[in-house]
Amino acid sequence: MRFTGLLNTLDSSKKYQQLITGIKGNNTPANLIGVSQTVAAHLVWRLGNELSKTALIVVPDALTAKNVVSDLKLFMGDKALLFPERELIFYDVDAQTKDIISERLYVLYKLAKTEATAVVVTISALLGFVTPKEVFDSVITLKTGDIFDFQNIGEIFIQLGYTREELVEGKGQFAIRGGIIDFFPHTCENPVRIELFSDEIDSIREFDPITQRSLDTLEYVDITPAGEVIISSEQKKALISKLELLSQDADKSLSEKINRDIERFRNNIDFPSVDKYIPFIYDDLPTLFDYLKHDSLVFIYEPTRISENGKNNNYRFAEQIIDFINKSILVQTEKVWQMDYYDIIEKMHRHCLIGFLALSESSPDYRPKLVIGFNTKEQSRFYGKIDLFIEAVRFYKNNGYSTVVFCGNVIKAKNIAEALCNEDIIAAYHETIDRPPQKGQVIITHGEITQGFEYPDIKLAVIGDKEIFGYDRKPTKRKLRKEYDKLTSFTDLSAGDYIVHQNHGIGQFIGIKTMTIDGATTDYLQIRFKGNDFLYVPTNQLDLIYKYLGKGTVEVKLNKLGGTEWQKTKQKVKENAKEMAEQLIRLYAARQDVKGIAFSPDSEWHNSFAATFPYEETEDQLRCFDEVSADMEKAHPMDRLLCGDAGYGKTEVALRAAFKAVMDGYQVAYLVPTTILASQHYNTFTERMKGFPIKVEMLSRFRTAKQQKETVNHAKSGTVDIVIGTHRILQKDLKYNKLGLIIIDEEQRFGVAHKEHLKELKSNVDVLTLSATPIPRTLHMSLSGIRDMSVLENPPKNRYPVSTYVLEYNDQIIGEAIQREIARGGQVFYLHNRVESIEHVATRIHAISPDFRIAVAHGKMGENELEGIMNQVLKGEIDILVCTT
Repeated sequence: MRFTGLLNTLDSSKKYQQLITGIKGNNTPANLIGVSQTVAAHLVWRLGNELSKTALIVVPDALTAKNVVSDLKLFMGDKALLFPERELIFYDVDAQTKDIISERLYVLYKLAKTEATAVVVTISALLGFVTPKEVFDSVITLKTGDIFDFQNIGEIFIQLGYTREELVEGKGQFAIRGGIIDFFPHTCENPVRIELFSDEIDSIREFDPITQRSLDTLEYVDITPAGEVIISSEQKKALISKLELLSQDADKSLSEKINRDIERFRNNIDFPSVDKYIPFIYDDLPTLFDYLKHDSLVFIYEPTRISENGKNNNYRFAEQIIDFINKSILVQTEKVWQMDYYDIIEKMHRHCLIGFLALSESSPDYRPKLVIGFNTKEQSRFYGKIDLFIEAVRFYKNNGYSTVVFCGNVIKAKNIAEALCNEDIIAAYHETIDRPPQKGQVIITHGEITQGFEYPDIKLAVIGDKEIFGYDRKPTKRKLRKEYDKLTSFTDLSAGDYIVHQNHGIGQFIGIKTMTIDGATTDYLQIRFKGNDFLYVPTNQLDLIYKYLGKGTVEVKLNKLGGTEWQKTKQKVKENAKEMAEQLIRLYAARQDVKGIAFSPDSEWHNSFAATFPYEETEDQLRCFDEVSADMEKAHPMDRLLCGDAGYGKTEVALRAAFKAVMDGYQVAYLVPTTILASQHYNTFTERMKGFPIKVEMLSRFRTAKQQKETVNHAKSGTVDIVIGTHRILQKDLKYNKLGLIIIDEEQRFGVAHKEHLKELKSNVDVLTLSATPIPRTLHMSLSGIRDMSVLENPPKNRYPVSTYVLEYNDQIIGEAIQREIARGGQVFYLHNRVESIEHVATRIHAISPDFRIAVAHGKMGENELEGIMNQVLKGEIDILVCTT
């Protein structure tokens, strides 16, 4: 822990000493008034450390949970954990991501081993089922040199929820090959390989799931569960007997489902909808409280909001259960899948219960024995006005306060320390704080807190970079990735769609026809060609067929079966591709010989700009920008591909590259594939650069003809620094006064001619290409050394896992998913692939969810209408957007 010195800052607080006395005298529940989220985290850390107790922190919603655990991690490191909520699955699903299950099992494992100091949980997650503690109490530990009977190891893995595979590549898998056992528990970062010598464990090593090569050697490993619903052999037998009896009394639909699941249990087949049988597997519903010792600390943040959310969650869940029973999905029973809220309150009372309240002293579901007004203050925000921040620090120093300033990273921290020293305020950067700050001392360090605070009674002020720079940490918006146009299923096609057959050319899909040939009955795709000739393609040959992607305004000309026209077309395309490839090679070769722009090394301006980034950079981001910056400072034109998944931070690297170019007096052209993306990037660039003398403008169909003309004139005169736009910035009327850098976003969505036209505008400009899914040509050029490549391999920390389910279309499931998402304060995107039928789909969604605000958006709308809808989405005025990809 880097900040142990902040632990003892409360020693002189009379309020804190009153609380400690009350806890030690069993004078709880206690309510603490005037406590913000970050102060709550600070108090949890101090109390847990002083009393050597595990802490459970209950919060009203997921956003609060994220903020509290973020602050706790700053103080406590990896000892602070978040226990996420999981939705129970009652329908059959074909595929399911297990990221959330993995996080939950990891937290339970750490609690069972008493290695978790603080666990944050929402009230809705606390109400739900968890894996029984007995499962973790009986975990098998394997050590090097141990003698172990591995004869039944496969059965052990299957009973713990693992699936057997040829190679272990993902969590929850295992493989056995002779004397080698591979498995990937949710509690490890990498899979584990055990090598045997007869019955003796010869070695235990981690290995890379991609290369399958061994990594570090381990002394021991625990075989932890791979699923949440773990059923012993005895429980399974008892469950099957219960289900057989229930099946006899159930209606036909439910009986069929039960009998199918009985066969799954008998054959040890894992299926996600096993959740429907939780009440029949366990006599008492296992909860998170089973993992806590009787003397553990339980903190409840904002009891009134927790009471409302807990009761509402019970009510909504009960309604869903009744609906599932009425639809013959669940078996009617008096047992429960979720704890009653008041039962949870009763369990809280068995521990040391402490409530955190911002204002009110009331707690609707318990009566406190002790009420203490801490009356801490939230920090004011300075919104980037450094002079106001400096005066606030000066005030604290002159009045004998200890002041600690948390900046997002080391660069920001050192810049702030230097700025304070320049104003005659003695301040120093500290990597760690291992002693309590002294009165009048100003300490600058790096790290992020959700909100600064002040303890007036002990004269301690803590300021975060959010107060200094005036931003909130927001989750990164995920962009939708474009899928390949190659067909993966005949359901991608509708009757009447045009297709391209690899060998026969352009045809029209008519439908699916079942035919019996040579005694074998198979489904075929019926495709019509010129002259009403038909071709029947077996569904197992979909790799030969692609969707036709021609312009909708052009009449499609079908090819003739057996004709030479398609072969001539393919030959012509090959010749054109060869010609363009030669042209590209000449262009790239010429660029290597051409003298480019050698941009200046980074200055204090660049450090100040980097300090405005509202997140902590990943190591990949810093490395990639160093690579980009080094290229820009060389005397030949940069041509670098920046590759990384959506949300990994490519835009920030592009922002800093653009800033570097503008600071040397050059212009930047930023090419994006869609008007929506152009608008988003324009807002991002404008917001980030508002404190600097940089002018940003946009060219897209969201701009009027007059606005576009002004931007074109500004680019030519050099009065605009950065132009962000779609294909519009490729038109010949746009001339730059001093172009130095071209940035191409989502390059796979542009044609080769589009991109190379930009490079030919100025052969000596630097080019930075961003892509989540680079096209083969670009990737090949990067791998072969024609172009340079930087890769963002790791996501930002504390990124929310994405839950993905693949299942058959069902209106009820969609309605429930929409209701859950909007109930938690989110919005819903419903993607549909055809403009012609999108209104019909929106009507159906409205029938499923009549109480929500629904809008439709697609590419054939007018720009003003589309812009208005997207602005409504961004403002939260639309709950469900039915849209094309």
